Amino acid sequence: MNTIKNIAVYCGASEGKIPEFKQQTVATGTWLAKQNIELVYGGGGVGLMGVLAKAVLESGGTVHGIIPQELFKRETAYKGLTQLEIVDNMSIRKARMIELADGCITLPGGPGTLEEASEAFSWALIGDNPTPVTFLNVNHYYDPLITMFDEMAANGFLSVNNREKLFFSDSLDEIYNFMVNYSTPEVRTYSHD
Repeated sequence: MNTIKNIAVYCGASEGKIPEFKQQTVATGTWLAKQNIELVYGGGGVGLMGVLAKAVLESGGTVHGIIPQELFKRETAYKGLTQLEIVDNMSIRKARMIELADGCITLPGGPGTLEEASEAFSWALIGDNPTPVTFLNVNHYYDPLITMFDEMAANGFLSVNNREKLFFSDSLDEIYNFMVNYSTPEVRTYSHD
């Protein structure tokens, strides 16, 4: 059984076009605080990022933001976080989030959100990230991505066992259960014939 004390959440710097995205982000923030799990996130005060931080803080939770210097200069940081860490660039931010977290939840977002979650999972496959990567599939938003990862497995670019290490659900309780029972992927080895 894994202990889950800190969860990194990736999500959009926009709120998206349907109310469910914001509603589920608020619910996620409230859930984290009630579970006494610290939020580790990108430090932003806009879009779903700001909604998430506000929900955690208003529910009495703890928020550790990590923001790159260039975004901090644009005044996009959420004011009043428990802790705000300013780092040199996005690469350091992503590595730091993985380092601090016991697991990752991906809420709806754009290319940056997808890139962060994909990197966390690809790092897991090479043995550089021991924590689970999950997607909260709000309103079927990530259905096309589920299909894509299934295609990777079907076509031999991802082992079937490792495909099972990436979890999609519309339930935070199911995600938590997956994280608690998670075991790391098989690290791929290569033969040189």
